[in-house]
Order: sequence, then structure tokens, then C-alpha cells
Amino acid sequence: MIKKIAMAGMATALLISCTGNRSGKAGDRNASEKTLPAIETMSGDLFLLAGTYTSEEGSKGIYLYRFNTDTGNSDSVSMVEVDNPSYLTLSPDEQFIYTASENNESGSAVHAFSFDKRSGKIELLNSRPVNSSAPCYITIDSKGRNVHTANYGGGTITSFQVKEDGTLTSAVSMIAFNGSGPDSVRQESAHLHCVRYSPDGQYLFAADLGSDKLYRFDVNDTPFEGQPGLMDNSLKEFILPAGIGPRHFDFHPDGGRYFYLLGELSGEVIVFDYAFGELTQKQIIAADSTGARGSADIHVSPDGRFLYASNRLQADGIAIFSIDPDEGILTKTGYQLTAKHPRNFVITPNGKFLLVAGRDDNKIQVFRIDTETGLLTDTHQDIPVSKPVCLKFAGTDRND
Repeated sequence: MIKKIAMAGMATALLISCTGNRSGKAGDRNASEKTLPAIETMSGDLFLLAGTYTSEEGSKGIYLYRFNTDTGNSDSVSMVEVDNPSYLTLSPDEQFIYTASENNESGSAVHAFSFDKRSGKIELLNSRPVNSSAPCYITIDSKGRNVHTANYGGGTITSFQVKEDGTLTSAVSMIAFNGSGPDSVRQESAHLHCVRYSPDGQYLFAADLGSDKLYRFDVNDTPFEGQPGLMDNSLKEFILPAGIGPRHFDFHPDGGRYFYLLGELSGEVIVFDYAFGELTQKQIIAADSTGARGSADIHVSPDGRFLYASNRLQADGIAIFSIDPDEGILTKTGYQLTAKHPRNFVITPNGKFLLVAGRDDNKIQVFRIDTETGLLTDTHQDIPVSKPVCLKFAGTDRND
């Protein structure tokens, strides 16, 4: 049965301004300036960035590889040291990398890096405190002006502005949420786990695992310096089924007409129709049938025909679904076992390979995608790295 998701006001969030400077526009960027596409080629070599959990004996930061999207082969390129870079995002022109250090409040930070796409050299530009605990997701808008982190431990979203040189300002705001869910251990308070822009860039969505809610903000397209890129008093709440524990979500590549949300605790995918910032629920389907309560990541294939969702803790693997082209609803078609704790995965832009960050087996697995069925085959072209937890692709500027 098609169901309209209930919406409420903004009583559960508190906007905390981090600066009072409203003297002028942030930077000199032209609002109509076009940015380069994130990945310009569908095949051939791409850069693969891997964020990791770091330790004295293990990983040291962000690792960069050259990955061939036709063969699945890879080569190590470089590494830059940074503490617990558990999630990464790139500027629209891919000249800069931004990452969150997932630590307690005193050690949590965001970092800006320059990225030379010819040599693969990555250099730290600056770092800023998040002022909240356990930032586990970071996103940037399509104009490269605003960066936001979802802070799991603090139950907050912290916002930063990007300067012309790619560096980050100090935090311009922090939005604190409250609420809880039926799981007294995992949902005792708000736990923001994902924050992403809508495909048209008009809205920012955030998933709160702790309170079973999805939040939506209107985007402020022309913020003054020191203001967050979000409109005041624009928060809307989408109330989700109790106990689902929303973690990550993805939009269908066909203009974002469908919205897919993965519940970590219930192991279910919720399918919504999406239009103009509104969500209409139309299906709930299981991604995890073991009751492990550890579902993690979700992505739609570039051609929009298949959806993949990862599960941890028991039967670690990827649930595979076909997508109805007319309705967007899912049919489960397979399940692929993976390395232990597949916290994150990524699909090549040409749709040929799916790479899994197997955190507890210390490797990135490379699976070939059957473009007719969506099923996965292990190529055994593993990339060894300690505690991988986030994977991102970027284009290369090599001419040879």
C-alpha cells in the first residue's frame, strides 16, 4: 500500500551559530559558474581513494590507488597520514579532498587536502575541529561552497564553508537533534549517520539512526560569510517505521525520482517516490534475513537497473536487487558473500565493477558485475589495506 510519510515541524533540533560574521558573501564564486563533472570518463584508469581506521600497527590515513575500470587491476600510488579518515568527499572539480576524523569530541576534526590528479599527490591544507563526537559522514554541495558532517556520537550536523583556496573555515553552525527509538542500547539518543544533497541541490537530507527520522533542510544558495548554507526554520521531519535505524540512503540516477533508504537495525530497504523534496513510501523489503542488525551501505547502479545493500555481523555480504523501471520497486535477485564487515562499497561509473571495503579482513575486494543480471563475481584481485572503511573514485589527468 502506498503511504504518505508523516511530517512534523522543527521542535527536535537546535541550531547553534558558531560565528556572528555576516559582513559579506562567502568568497567570490559566481553562483552560475559551472563545475566539471566528478568523473569524466566511463572506462580506463581512475583513482581509487580509501579511507581507513588508523592505528600504530595498521593503516596511517588515506590510501590512493590507480584502478582500471576495464580489467579490475590496481596499483598503489600514494598515501597521506591523517587520523581515522572514516569518510571522504571530493570537491566538484576534484581538486580538493575533504575527510572527517571519526574520534571523540576532543579529537574529531575535518581536514582539507589538495589533490594533484596527474601525480596523485595529496597534501594537507588545513584542519578544523568538528566540536562534536564521532563524525562518520561528510558531504559537499555541487558548487563546492559548503561542507557538512553527520556526527554519530554527538547527534549533530556541523557545517563549514569552503574558501577559494579549498581550505575550510571554522564551523559556522552546529545543529543538535534530540529524540530516541525503541532500541534502548542503539537508540537512546539522536545518532546522525548520513547527510547528502538531493540531486538538484535544493535540499539537504540527513538520516538519524537514533530517532528513526529523516530530516530535510532547504538549501540557502547564497549564504553570507559565516552563515551555514541552509535556510533558517526550514527543517522538516519524515517519521520512519520504529526501530528501523536509518543509516544510509541513495537516489535513483534518473533525476532522483526514487529514494532508497537502508535501515541498519531492521536490515530493510524502504523505497520512496521522490519529487520536489517530498517522499512517498511505497515498499519495504528485507536486505538482511539473519537479524544481524548491522546493515551498512546502499547504492544504485549507474544505469539505474540494480540496487545493492551491504550487511555486517552475520553472513557478511551484499544483497542484490533488480529495480522495476516503471515503479522503482525492488525484487531481490541474489546475495554475494564478502570479506568481513563490508562497511562501505563503491561501483565504477561504467557499472562493470563493485568494490567492497572489508574492514575486518583488511582488504578491498573487487567484484565484477554481470550487466544483465546485476549478480557479482569475485575477481580475486584484492587490494590489501588495513581497516578500509570508505571508498571513492576520482578521475585522472594522465595523458600517457
